[in-house]
Parts: sequence; structure tokens; C-alpha cells
Amino acid sequence: MEFWPEFLASSWGMEFVAGGLGGMAGVMAGHPLDTLRIRLQQPPSYSSLRSQRPNSAPALLRSIVASEGPAALYRGMAAPLASVTFQNAVVFQVYAVLSRAFGSNNISEPPSYKSVALAGVGTGALQSLMLSPVELIKIRLQLQTAGDQHHLNKREGPLEIAKRILRNEGVRGLYRGLSITVLRDAPAHGVYFWSYERAREQFHPGCRKSGQESLMTMLLAGGLAGVASWVVCYPLDVVKSRLQAQSESYGDRMPLRYRGVIHCFCRSVEEEGYAVLWRGLGTAVARAFLVNGAIFTAYELALRFLISPTNRIRMEEN
Repeated sequence: MEFWPEFLASSWGMEFVAGGLGGMAGVMAGHPLDTLRIRLQQPPSYSSLRSQRPNSAPALLRSIVASEGPAALYRGMAAPLASVTFQNAVVFQVYAVLSRAFGSNNISEPPSYKSVALAGVGTGALQSLMLSPVELIKIRLQLQTAGDQHHLNKREGPLEIAKRILRNEGVRGLYRGLSITVLRDAPAHGVYFWSYERAREQFHPGCRKSGQESLMTMLLAGGLAGVASWVVCYPLDVVKSRLQAQSESYGDRMPLRYRGVIHCFCRSVEEEGYAVLWRGLGTAVARAFLVNGAIFTAYELALRFLISPTNRIRMEEN
């Protein structure tokens, strides 16, 4: 019973809890747009409508709502929501530890931008080990459609999908796309945290040391950091989504479309042109701004409350 008070009193505990709350806020804010992004990234053969699949986010949104109902936009949210609290908590905690380790010994000064970028790269690489299986299950859930013949019109939950993958493909199948996830997340997280620290200091000079930025600064800096990180890694995300969407469950009838990262990249470009690497970017950018604005705002507010519950945070109007 004494564990939680002592844990929350430590910097590790506060960063862990604040990161978890930020991750939950991000998932709930952006999952519908994430569903649109995943479906837009897939080749026509993954769509129940095949060549008739809408090519724009607004048209796809109308199609999903009309044929499957609004709840389809939240399909697959249970998997990331169940894990994202722990995952995001670890991400922010690891980032805080690494940024201090790469920085100077002067704890009164904020970490340098170089330390922030290096800590972000390390954090992104480590969190891929947790994120890769979760994203694979989420993608499989998001691609279940009303008339999906592969599932014989029977929708599966995250546990059923995980068991089926383990049964047919083993642990290796659950970690399909791990290498491309690391390649995507390591540099993207470096850009992510560097952009956030840069943006918040530009919007509110001195806030990195004082911790007194406004709510609007948190929202804008977090949103812009999310956009920047997605833009630099988006082609890799398209390849990752396509690799993780395919399954060996139906290998007897339909062999794997892509044999690996390079093959997926080359075949996608050959069949659909280089524009395929940026398909769904608009939806991803809109989601990134919304989600990461929510993540950093929830994280900063929770951290300040945990550090000093009685201290009211001054919110400045833009």
C-alpha cells in the first residue's frame, strides 16, 4: 500500500503517470482519423470494394459511415488504448532519463536540443519493441470490413486476432514489420521531441526553464511536433502498414503479396507510382496535430499537477 505514494513522489513515477494520461488522450482524440489513414494506405486488393474504393479521406469517411456505421471508425481502438497507457508512460519516462543522460550535469538547466534529439532517437527505437505487435493487431482490426470474405463476415476482437496470428505464424508473425517500425520510429521520435522543445521555446521564450508556458503553447507545440515527425517518416509508415496488413493465414489460397521491406517498397511504387508513398498523408497530418497536441497538453498538465497539486497553472490567452 505504500508503493504508490512513494512512486508518485519520485520523478520517475510522475513522468510515468503523466505520460500514460497523455497517451490515452491522444488515442481517444485521433483514432477515427487513424482508421482512415490505414485504409487509404492499402492496395486495392485489401478493399472489399476493390477498384471502387474511395481515394480521398472525405469520400472514404462517407463510405465507411454509410456502409458500416460510425462505430467502424473506432474499430481497433481497444488494442492501442489498452496498451498505450503503459507504452506512452514508458516512452516519456525513457525520454526523460535519456535526455538527462545525454545532457549536462546541471539539473537546473533544460537539456540541450542535441540531447533532446538523441534521447528521442533512443526512445523511438526502444518503444518499437512494444509498439510493433500492438500496431499489427490494430491494423488487422481496422481493415475488417462489413463484407470481408476472409473473415466470413465474422468480426474478430484483438485477442482472437492475436491468438490466430500466434497459431498460424508464431511469435515471428506477431512481430511482422518490427524492422521497418524501428526504422520509422527512431528518427521520427528524434524529430518529434526536438520539434516540440524548439516550438514551445519559440512560442513562449524561457518556458523550457520556467515551465510556465500557456495552454495554447502546449497545444500548438505538441501539434506541430506531431506533424513534423509524421512528414519525415510517412513513406516508411506506408510500407509498414502494408507489410503488417498481410497475413499467412490464407497462404494456401493467396500467397503473401510482399516478401519484405524492399520488395514492398519496389512493388508498391511499380504498381501505383511514387505517389502511393504519400497516400493518406493529409489525414495523417490532421490526426498528428490533433493527437499530439492532446498528448503533450495532457502530459504537461498532469506533470505539473503531480509536482504541485495546489499550484494553479496560469493559462494565457493567445
